[in-house]
Amino acid sequence: MLLPGGAAINVASPGGGPTASDPGRSPTASAAPTTAVPAPPGSQAGVLSQGDSGPQVSELQTRLLKIPDVYRDGQVNGRYDQTLTEAVARFQLWYGIRGDEDGVYGDATRRDLESRTGAIT
Repeated sequence: MLLPGGAAINVASPGGGPTASDPGRSPTASAAPTTAVPAPPGSQAGVLSQGDSGPQVSELQTRLLKIPDVYRDGQVNGRYDQTLTEAVARFQLWYGIRGDEDGVYGDATRRDLESRTGAIT
């Protein structure tokens, strides 16, 4: 049986034996291998949260400074501290971002912030 998107599953006949369309196979459904979805071009995938540090945190800080009043008095120092956690949570709240924990820079927050701030130079 084909599902939308071309995925195939085996369907057991009412008696539990092999189906007429696939008489030589077991009627049990087999799980399709999962494929990792690559990060969008220009994106550095990975969840950031309080306590993290490094260039990805600096990029986050730079992007948040482009959004008026979200990262008030924030610094670009590469440290994910309480001030940055509050700024990320504020951004999530103000722009209705769902899918990441409050104050955590995950995939949903990253996509939204990157779309609003464009390329970082």
